[in-house]
Formats: sequence, structure tokens, C-alpha cells
Amino acid sequence: MGAAKEARLIAVEERADTVYDCIRAFLTFHRLSPDPVHYAFAHHVLCNPDGALARSVTTLTEGGIRLSTRDIEALGGGTGSQMVPHSVGRVTGGAESDAADRLVAQTQIQVEGFSDMMRSMRAETANFGRDLAASTDAVRGAAAGADVVRLATVMLDRVQSAEARLAAATREADQLRAKLEEARGDARRDSLTGLPNRRAFEEAFAEHSATGECGCLAVCDVDRFKRVNDQFGHSVGDRVLRAIALALREACTGHFVARYGGEEFVILFKGADIAEAHATLERARVTVAAKRYRLRETDMPLGAVTFSGGIAVAEPGEALCSVFGRADRFLYRAKDSGRNNLCSDGIFD
Repeated sequence: MGAAKEARLIAVEERADTVYDCIRAFLTFHRLSPDPVHYAFAHHVLCNPDGALARSVTTLTEGGIRLSTRDIEALGGGTGSQMVPHSVGRVTGGAESDAADRLVAQTQIQVEGFSDMMRSMRAETANFGRDLAASTDAVRGAAAGADVVRLATVMLDRVQSAEARLAAATREADQLRAKLEEARGDARRDSLTGLPNRRAFEEAFAEHSATGECGCLAVCDVDRFKRVNDQFGHSVGDRVLRAIALALREACTGHFVARYGGEEFVILFKGADIAEAHATLERARVTVAAKRYRLRETDMPLGAVTFSGGIAVAEPGEALCSVFGRADRFLYRAKDSGRNNLCSDGIFD
């Protein structure tokens, strides 16, 4: 092999190592599993930093926000040059909530910087004030130093006043930071049920997938929910959703329960095998089915409310779309079997 050819091969290998490292860092930061779709997406963004896709990613992640699987799908997450950004709005929350979320993130960064600056200034002025007070005591007995003492006293009063104002500003900044943290939490919480929402679930699944730990994913759907809404109204439907959310949360303590959208709920059973996940969700199903609901206003019986569910094993590193698709197919099999039951990998009720 010629020296020039060997040098070119070495250069190619070094560049490949750099690309691999960059892609790994990208996937790690955004807590994305290393499946082919995510790898191809990261490769396209990093190797075309001035392209439309990279610009869209920059807009979405401004303020330190991480990408989700749904974001990648919205941006045309496929392979190679066919990736075209459909929009820069997040699928899971709508354009307005996404803009608000980015604004919250940006404001939080600004507030944290302001708070740190206030603490630094306060420390500096405190040190200056102590030095100034010590100097004033040193010249207090000298007649020639009378003017210096008077000036130093005035300056010391001003420094102490500034310290008080900085302390108040620091407290306000800390309070605002806490409120912003609460707002960021609200952006990942379903307002109706109080459960984590779809975005929070996707982030939790990505974090779990990155650990390489086994688990199971369940998809649940309220049976004949449209009939409840049509017959009794949406306010009653909302109460039904809250009741089922409470039952799932209580039965699945220690696992991640979220409202995925509409009458659909998802549960991530971390570290559980299919038998354990099935038994846990079965307890919730039996609890819900055993209750007999009545209308609060008229005491008229609403009857039984039930849900069906599908459960699939989440293999280490498996993409959410893959696991969710299998669990969803099990859910429809449970629906086709008469509703009010569960269907899982290797287990049928």
C-alpha cells in the first residue's frame, strides 16, 4: 500500500472516530436510544450543521431543551437526505405550549445567571464593606483624617444599603427560579388527571432505555368512552378519566403511569417481567370494573366503567415506537376479545 493511500485511510478512520464520538454525545445528551433511526438522524444533523434539519433542531433545543422521539418523527426522522423538517413545533404540545416551554427554559437560564451574579456581587460588596470599616477605625483618631472618616462613613452606608437591596433581589430571583421549575413540571403534567403527560413519558422511556434494563410497557384504553361522553357529557367523561388515573396510579405504585392522550394511558414497568406487569395491571382492571359509578348531580347510575390493556416486553435499547406498536396490537386484541381484559406477550385473558 502506498504512503499516500495509507495516509488517506488513516484520515478517514480518524474522521469516523470523531463522527462516532459526536453522535454518541448527541444521543446521550438527548437521552435517545442508539437505534438506527436516532443514529441516522444524529448523523444527518451533525454532518450537515448548516442544513435545514440542523437549524430546526437548534430552534427546538434552544434553552437546553432535549429532543424527544416525537420531535424526531415530526422532523422527518427517517434516513439520510430524505429527512426534511416538517415543522419546528413539538408534536406533543402544540405550537403555543412549545413556545412557552422554550421561553420558560430561556428565562430559567437567565434567572439562574442573575441569581449567581447577585450572590457574587453581594460577596464582593460584603468584603469591601469590611475592609472599609477596618480602614475607618484605623484613621478615626487622627484629626487630619476627619474628612476621610466622614467620606468613608458615607460610602459604608451606601455599601450596606446596596447589600440589603442585593439580598432582596437574590431572594426574589430564588423565588422566581422555584416558580419556573414548577412551570417546567406543569409542562410535563396532564392538567386533568395530574399524571405525567405524553412528553414526560417519552422522556422517562428514553432514560430507562439508556440504562439497558429490561421492563414492560402497557397501553390501556377506556372501553366505550365515546358512549360515556355522548350520553352523559364531557364533564362526566373527565371524572371517569380521573377515577381510572387514580386506580392505575395506586395499583402501579413504583412504576411510571402517564396519560398518553384522550382516553389512553400508558405504564412503564421498570425492571418488571411480563408476568409481574400483567398481574399488577390486572389488579387495577379488577378494581375499576368492580366499581359502580353514579352521576353526582342526579344520583343516576352510570354503570360499570372498564378498560382494556395490552402489555409488551421492552427489550434493552428498543425504540419506543417499536415497543408501543406491539403493546398497541395486544390492546386491540383485548378489545376484539370482548373488552374489559388484558392481552400480553404470552399471556391471554
